[in-house]
Amino acid sequence: MENNKYQLTQAGLDALTQELDQLKTVDRDQNLEALKEARAQGDLSENADYDAAREEQARIEGRIKEIENVLKNYTLIKSTKKGKAIHIGRKVRLKIDDNAPVDYTIVGSLEANPFENLISNESPIGRSIIGAKEGDAKLVKTQSNKEVQVTIEKVY
Repeated sequence: MENNKYQLTQAGLDALTQELDQLKTVDRDQNLEALKEARAQGDLSENADYDAAREEQARIEGRIKEIENVLKNYTLIKSTKKGKAIHIGRKVRLKIDDNAPVDYTIVGSLEANPFENLISNESPIGRSIIGAKEGDAKLVKTQSNKEVQVTIEKVY
């Protein structure tokens, strides 16, 4: 996604900024200390602690670059309660098939986390409900090729 515009809500932007700070100020320092301790053990050719610390260093530096790229190329999505249509940043109550209704927030793909009820606007359900209104029902084909009935019970 190099040079693309990432869509972030304010909460997503704050979370990425906080993660970047954590990586640069805490995780890097801890990793540097682990590398020093592993080097002090002697022979690096068969040093599992050194190998693990180098792998962690690569992960940290890779994630820093990834976040910095996102922060250079994002569009802030402002959640507005104007209108009844669903868009990124809106909170909605969905009833999927015969399951109990659940509240979800529509977010950009970087922020999506189904365990926290954050649905990506690019997911099958997210795509199908963008622009829809309270009371609308949609038949949605999921990524596993299953069809589900999605009813929009409330738009906050």
